[in-house]
Amino acid sequence: MTEQTLCRPRRSALYIPVSNDKALAKAASLDADVVIFDLEDAVAPADKPAARAKLAAIFAAPAGRAERVIRINALASEWGADDLAAALACQPVAILLPKVDTARDILEAGDALDDAAAPDEVKLWAMIETPKALLNIGAIAELGRDPASRLACFVAGTNDLAKETGVSDRRYLMPWLMQLVLAAKAGGLDLLDGVYNDFRDADGFGRECAEGAAMGFDGKTVIHPSQIGPANATFAPSEQALAEARAIREAFAKPENADKGVIGLDGKMVERLHLAQAEKLLAKAAAIGA
Repeated sequence: MTEQTLCRPRRSALYIPVSNDKALAKAASLDADVVIFDLEDAVAPADKPAARAKLAAIFAAPAGRAERVIRINALASEWGADDLAAALACQPVAILLPKVDTARDILEAGDALDDAAAPDEVKLWAMIETPKALLNIGAIAELGRDPASRLACFVAGTNDLAKETGVSDRRYLMPWLMQLVLAAKAGGLDLLDGVYNDFRDADGFGRECAEGAAMGFDGKTVIHPSQIGPANATFAPSEQALAEARAIREAFAKPENADKGVIGLDGKMVERLHLAQAEKLLAKAAAIGA
């Protein structure tokens, strides 16, 4: 049986190298919304076969509250096919594909899942971390509207993007990150911001979380348990936002507003699109509470 794939918050997504036994032992007790078991960059080439072999035991153990995702090596690499086979045996919520460049990368991975008779509940997440991916981001995101593609989430790989472009300051990555936000929303995809490398810098991490939330990201990838709480708090709906959402829902629920597309509320014009946004926000808050 696959893990639950119900709509749920993804405020924090913790990377755990599958070669790190100490971190693995803590995984089920952490409050992250997502745990990404990493077979790729965080695992040295010599350690990859042993890490891959651990997956079955990891997924046989209790999951805790987090969704469990496996990041494999690129399918074109020497490790990719074996990684995919090991990941599919575990039936995680999703398989995270690194260094996606084109829509074809998603389609080929989806074909591989179909050929292996993977359940439809096993989704694909895509790392967007190369210049080529950003140039093709519209076509990649469009696959999110096709359930057969399995594509469900974008993950920003800001470290690799900075390395590939030579842009070392996040301020100058902003136009590309906003392009990624726009594409994800157009494709109906969840979107996670990149990691903050200095886990001892709590203030800097907090600022970057707030920035990502304001930009439209759904959550943030993290590299240390200390970053989970701040990410969860920042990407959760605020009390003010929830109060406004409840007021909008209650206003449209009144009999006199049943057929109206636009109403006035507290001196503001409120449309049906605002009601849809309010319902989505309240559903997210309910999922967090659950």
